[in-house]
Amino acid sequence: MSPEPNNWTVGILLAILGTFLFALKSIFIKLAYQEGATADEVLLLRMLLAAPFYLGMLMYLHKKPSKNQRAQVRSNHVAKMMALGFIGYYLASYLDLAGLVYITAQLERLTLFTYPTMIAILAWIFLGEAITRAVIASLLLCYLGLWIMYGQEIIHTDLSGSEVSKGVLLVLGSALSYSIYVILAKPMIQKFGSRFFTSIAMLGSTLFVIIHFSLLHSWDLSQIQPKVWLYCILLASFSTVIPSFMITEAIARIGAARTSILGSVGPVLTIVLAVFIIDEPFTFQHAIGVSLVMIGVGLVSIQKGRAGSPGRQGKMAAR
Repeated sequence: MSPEPNNWTVGILLAILGTFLFALKSIFIKLAYQEGATADEVLLLRMLLAAPFYLGMLMYLHKKPSKNQRAQVRSNHVAKMMALGFIGYYLASYLDLAGLVYITAQLERLTLFTYPTMIAILAWIFLGEAITRAVIASLLLCYLGLWIMYGQEIIHTDLSGSEVSKGVLLVLGSALSYSIYVILAKPMIQKFGSRFFTSIAMLGSTLFVIIHFSLLHSWDLSQIQPKVWLYCILLASFSTVIPSFMITEAIARIGAARTSILGSVGPVLTIVLAVFIIDEPFTFQHAIGVSLVMIGVGLVSIQKGRAGSPGRQGKMAAR
C-alpha cells in the first residue's frame, strides 16, 4: 500500500532534512578540532549532551508504549541492547572521531558510506547470503573510488601517507563496527521498536564513553574552549538527536527503502559543506572518486533492497 499524500510529503521532507543535518556532523567535529579539542573530548561532550534527549524518549515511551514496547523487557534484553550500543555507537563513533583527526571530512564521510558493502560481505560469511556480481562490482567500484580519494588526500593536503592511511583504517574500522551492529541489532529492533532500542543503545554507549574518558583523562572540562562547547552542542542536537528521530519518522511514513535512497545524498552534502565551510580541496579527481563510491554503494543498496536488508530502521541514528 502506498503512503497517503500527506504522509508522503512530510516523510520526504523529514528524510531530506534529517540527511542534511547528519551531513553536518563531520563539519562540526572538524571545527571543534580546529579550536583545539581532542577526539575524546568531542566524543564525551556529544554523548553527554545527547543523553538527556534519549532518556526523555524512554520516559515518553514508558507512558505511551507501542505494541513493540508492550513486549516484556528483561534485564538480559537491556544488557544486549547496551552491548550493541558499545559496538554500534561507542566503538564506531570513537574510531570515526579518531580517524577524522588525520583525514578530511570528505574522505571520512565517503569511507563511512561504504558500510553497506561490508554488510553484504558479513551477511555472505555469517548468514549464508549469496554474493552476486552486482555486489562484487560494487566492492570494486567503492574501493577504487576510495583509492582515488586517498591519492588526492596526499597530493592536496599537508598530510603524510602514513597519516592518511591511519585515518582511513580507523574510519574503515568504524564502518566495520557499525556493519556488525546493523546485522546483530535487527532482532532487537523488530521486537522492541527502533526508538526504544536506539534510546537504550545510546544511553549504554554514553556509559562506555564516560568510562573511557575517566580511565584516560581527568574530569577538568573547564579547559575546553567555549567554541568547542558550541560545536558539540550543535553536534549533539542538530547532528545526532534531531535527525535520528527525523529519520525514524521518515521510515515510518515512506518506508526504509525510500528513506535510504534519499539518505544516499548525505556524502555529497558533506563534501559541499566541507569545501565551502572548512576550505577542503576538491578537484576533478575527487569528483571521479566520489562518483565511483556513490555508484558502488548504489549497486549494493539496490541489491539488498530487493532482498530485504537487515536493520534498516535502526542503522542511521548516530551517523
